[in-house]
Amino acid sequence: MNTVEDLDVNPKIKTSMRKVGLTSYGQILTLSSQDIERLAKLSQGEVTGLKTAIAQQVLTHPLLTALDLQRGTKNCLQNLIIGKLSTGCKQIDDALRGGILSQGITEISGESASGKTQFCLQLCLTVQLPPEEGGLAAGAAYICTEDAFPSKRLSQMISYFRQRSEKRKQIPFGDNIFIEHVADLDSLNSCIHQKLPHLLSSGSVKLVIVDSVAAVFRCDYELKDMYKRSKHMASLAASLHRISSKYCLPIVCVNQVTDSMQSIGKKNIPALGLAWSNQITCRLSLSRTNREVDLPRIILKGSVIGGFPTSIRTLEVVFAPNLPNLSLMYVIDQEGIKALT
Repeated sequence: MNTVEDLDVNPKIKTSMRKVGLTSYGQILTLSSQDIERLAKLSQGEVTGLKTAIAQQVLTHPLLTALDLQRGTKNCLQNLIIGKLSTGCKQIDDALRGGILSQGITEISGESASGKTQFCLQLCLTVQLPPEEGGLAAGAAYICTEDAFPSKRLSQMISYFRQRSEKRKQIPFGDNIFIEHVADLDSLNSCIHQKLPHLLSSGSVKLVIVDSVAAVFRCDYELKDMYKRSKHMASLAASLHRISSKYCLPIVCVNQVTDSMQSIGKKNIPALGLAWSNQITCRLSLSRTNREVDLPRIILKGSVIGGFPTSIRTLEVVFAPNLPNLSLMYVIDQEGIKALT
């Protein structure tokens, strides 16, 4: 533990602080200058000099300007640079100004069959692309809390994903997705605190997906336990934010929706209420419309046969620190999610 003995200050100051038992940096920085002056019988200038010396010791990050952060200069720490993860569709990336934020919690909410899991599977593939193609050149950790992992659909998407370039044919997409099934909140916490750190410390994984976070909170809580549930949500979100910050990676949480009785113009709203909404960085809402469009059916070797009908869906940015509210239409075909142009 760092103490005043390590500082290059007047020996008189060290002696005075030692006499009153204020030796650690933490003890000194949590007290006001006036309290230290009174307890240690030091002058205002001596206390200011002491705190300045401590500040210089505990300041481990270099001083940076906003221009340094924007340009990502050599002096800029990696965990201060907020990058983007491509969604796999250029039009959606353009709307999101590059894609999913590389730090923080991005929530994907929506009704059943709106494409939430499809979106997550596509992110599991794009994260493995090199940075010049919008990826992070690493794998993904996929935590399932509800249904079994859709491995068959993933295999189909990989087959089409590889056809887009020769470089992609060399990437073992299926080998870089680590899957864990959990049934309750205790199992989820165990996975996040014990299993994930071992996996992430190697640097081979740069994306964590929880599908879905609502499942572990929509049961096992009675009405009288709402405060307890909110506390557990905040604890889970704090753990996810720490992981995102420490390992510089995006966290994607899928959320369900619930019927709305009060919101004007909306039939449903994201589940878990404000207690969860206040914990997330960005919320993307997916919905399915009643309209359909005919898409060409693409065969793996590149040939195209007759079209097939598919529903038109809507992606809406509900809130984000870097984006305005916006919405765009998209469809899902054999390859994955694509903006409707």
